[in-house]
Amino acid sequence: MIAEILSTGDEVRTGAVADTNAAFIAQRLEDEGIEVARHQCVGDDVATIAEVMREISRRAVVAVVTGGLGPTADDVTAAGAARALGVELAPHPGAMAVVERFFARRGWPVTDTNRKQGLLPEGADCLDNPLGSAPGFAFTLGNCRFYCLPGVPVEMRAMLADTVLPDIRGRMGQGLGIRRVRAITTFGIPESTVADRLAGFEAALAGIRLGLRAHFPEIHVRLYISGNDEADLACREQQAVDWVRRRITPFVVSDEGLSLAEVVGRLLKARAASLAVAESCTGGLISSWITDVAGSSDYFGLGAVTYANAAKQDVLGVSPQTLARHGAVSRQTVMEMAAGVRRRAGATYGLATSGIAGPGGGSAQKPVGSLCIGVATAEGVRAAAYRFGANRRRANKVAFAAAALNLLRIVIDQGLAADLEERGKPIYADCLELDGGGDRAPGSEAEK
Repeated sequence: MIAEILSTGDEVRTGAVADTNAAFIAQRLEDEGIEVARHQCVGDDVATIAEVMREISRRAVVAVVTGGLGPTADDVTAAGAARALGVELAPHPGAMAVVERFFARRGWPVTDTNRKQGLLPEGADCLDNPLGSAPGFAFTLGNCRFYCLPGVPVEMRAMLADTVLPDIRGRMGQGLGIRRVRAITTFGIPESTVADRLAGFEAALAGIRLGLRAHFPEIHVRLYISGNDEADLACREQQAVDWVRRRITPFVVSDEGLSLAEVVGRLLKARAASLAVAESCTGGLISSWITDVAGSSDYFGLGAVTYANAAKQDVLGVSPQTLARHGAVSRQTVMEMAAGVRRRAGATYGLATSGIAGPGGGSAQKPVGSLCIGVATAEGVRAAAYRFGANRRRANKVAFAAAALNLLRIVIDQGLAADLEERGKPIYADCLELDGGGDRAPGSEAEK
C-alpha cells in the first residue's frame, strides 16, 4: 500500500519553519505497514495545491496533507482540494460545529474570519479537531483517500492517532495484516559499524526488514515484521531481536526502544534506589533528560550545576587541594563531586561530570572533547575518563551526558567492576590518560 505526504504553506516551503509534521506522519504510517513513497511541500497557492493533489491521486492509495486550514487568507488547502475535486467550497455543519465549540469553550465570539474554517469542499467528510479551531476533512479522489489536517503539530498528532489511522485500518485493515515494529536502542557505536555488524540480517531472517535511525547520540535499530498470525509474528520478532543482540550486545541500551534516561529510571525504580547528579561541563543536560521521564520524582532527588570550582568546593565539598593538584577535569575531582552530591542528597547513587566541551580551553594533556565521569555508590567511588573527537560544543555536551548516563546504567546493573571504564567506553572515544598533574590554575573557566 502506497502513501504520500503533502505539506502546504509558504513558511514550510521557504524553510522558515521546519517540516517536522512530515517526518512524524511518515513514521506512523510506516509503523502501520503503509509504505510512504514521497514527501512533497508546496506554498500557499490554490492552483499548485490542486495540481499536486491530482498527481498524488494517480499514484497513491492514501495521502496525508498538513497545513493551510486556518482562518487567514493564505490558508487555502480547502480551496485547493475543492479545485482538485471540481467542486465548490460550502458550509459544513460538522466543521462549523468544531469552530463554534472551540470559541464557546473560551468565551470568545466567532468572527466571519473564523467561520471561513467551516467551509469544506462539497462532499468532503469533516474530521474533528479536539484541540483547535480548524476542523480537518477527508475526501476520495480517484483511488486515493486524502486526509487534510491542521499544521499545528499537537493538533495534527492527535487527529492522526484518533481519527486518521483508525479510519485507514477500518478501510484497509485486512489488506494491511498484522504489523510489528520493534526498536532496539544502542549507544557508543557509530551507525556505519552497526550496519557492518548486522550485515546479512535479511538473508538470515527472511521477510523481516531492518532499518537504522540515527538519533544522536543513540542509534536505533528498527525491525519491521508483518504477517497474519500473531503467534508466528511474536516468535519471528524474538528471533530477530536475539540475532541483533548477539552482534552488538555491549552497545544495546534497550530492546524496547527506550532512551538512556528511561532505562536508568527503570533500573532505579526496580531497586527502589535514588539518584543525585552534579554537572559541570554538561550544564544540567543530564538532569533535564532524567526529568523528561514521567515519574522521575520517584528516584531523582537533586541536580546541581556546579560549574565554577568555588561551587564544587562549597556545594559538593571538593577539596581545594584536589583542584589545585589535578584540575577540574580529572578523575580525582569527579570522584569527589559524585561522592559529595550523593552525600548531600542522601541518594543511593551519585553521578558527576567535568570536561572540556570546546571549542576553546583545551590543552595537550586535556584536549577539547575530554570528559571525566564519577559514579559513587555504597560500594565506593569510581571514575572514567574519555576523549571525544568533536570540536562542537553542543555535540560534545550531548555525547558527554549520554556517556555519563550509560556508565551509570552499567553501574546500577552490574556494580563497580574493575573494568568499568573500558565497558562504558564508546567505540568512537579514547580512554583519556591523565598523569594526575594539574595544567591549569584553580578556578580556570576552561576546565569544567
